[in-house]
Amino acid sequence: MELGISSFGEVAPAHVAGGDTAAAQRTQELVALGRRADEAGLDVVAIGEHHRADYVVSSPEMVLAAMASVTSRVRLSSAVTVLSSTDPVRTFQNFATLDLISNGRAEIIAGRGSFIESFPLFGQDLKDYDALFTEKLGLLLQLNEQEVVTWQGKLRPDIKGKGVYPRPLQSKLPIWIGVGGTPASAARAGSLGLGLTIAILGGAPAQYVSFAELHRRAAQQAGHTEALPLCINCHFHIAEDSRQAADEFFPAYSLVMNRIGRERGWPPMSRQQFDYLRGPQGPLFVGTPQEIIEKLVYLHGLFGNSRFIGQLMLEGMPHEAVLRSIELFGQVVAPAVRERLGVEAAALG
Repeated sequence: MELGISSFGEVAPAHVAGGDTAAAQRTQELVALGRRADEAGLDVVAIGEHHRADYVVSSPEMVLAAMASVTSRVRLSSAVTVLSSTDPVRTFQNFATLDLISNGRAEIIAGRGSFIESFPLFGQDLKDYDALFTEKLGLLLQLNEQEVVTWQGKLRPDIKGKGVYPRPLQSKLPIWIGVGGTPASAARAGSLGLGLTIAILGGAPAQYVSFAELHRRAAQQAGHTEALPLCINCHFHIAEDSRQAADEFFPAYSLVMNRIGRERGWPPMSRQQFDYLRGPQGPLFVGTPQEIIEKLVYLHGLFGNSRFIGQLMLEGMPHEAVLRSIELFGQVVAPAVRERLGVEAAALG
């Protein structure tokens, strides 16, 4: 199982005369997190796209390109690219360029996004929410397969025999579909032969097993004989002491979740709820290295997933605590999980 980290680059807007120093600091911290993940031996770093004042990353490709310059082996992915409100040609070109910069380490997780600010920003009509993603995903996949493209759609101008450059160093860019709570998206990924990333941001992981089953079933029905990649994404923090991990993470987690909750009518997050969610079968991977090892093995038993991404929280978190969490993940948790799963695989066959 591949193991990695993701971040949305949460930031408290603090505009000052002469520039946004808070955004500058957070962006530099993101690059440092990518370097630390690479040094610690993790497999992937994923950066999410948002178009809000409380997230610093509107262009994951740019941040990932900066990470590429200070890393040598870790995979570099979006988490997610809001494909519905962008142009697939430009998205492909940007990630192909990232692939060249990183010597073949770029990936795309495409999704519809959990926020809608980008739609009016780029002149998209929300009534076309589903149609936009379906059409643009089809074009992105065609661009990934063909150097010279002829394409016709309803929501974007046609392309008539045009070459799209540069081409990536990899023969094709790995493209995943990211889903939160939409079963149809899991089925779409399977039928198209694409990897699936399930973001478990609330509710017990066991409740999402049906998404993985739907993905595999749709793939089989579409004639895809090889097992498709499956990634699980959960909020994440590690410290040497369990209470320390919780005390460090809760202020940041509750700050962000309560801010989103106020927009969506959710009740405030209590510490009691938080502690319940980080229990052995809960969605929060917050605790000691051994607690995280056991949860990752449990998660793999549920899903048979090929990748796990731990989603970091940055706003309200001490930067050194986040760096230490990444170290523990790569140097203590990852080797133990790989050994445990290797022993179990050997026992089964």
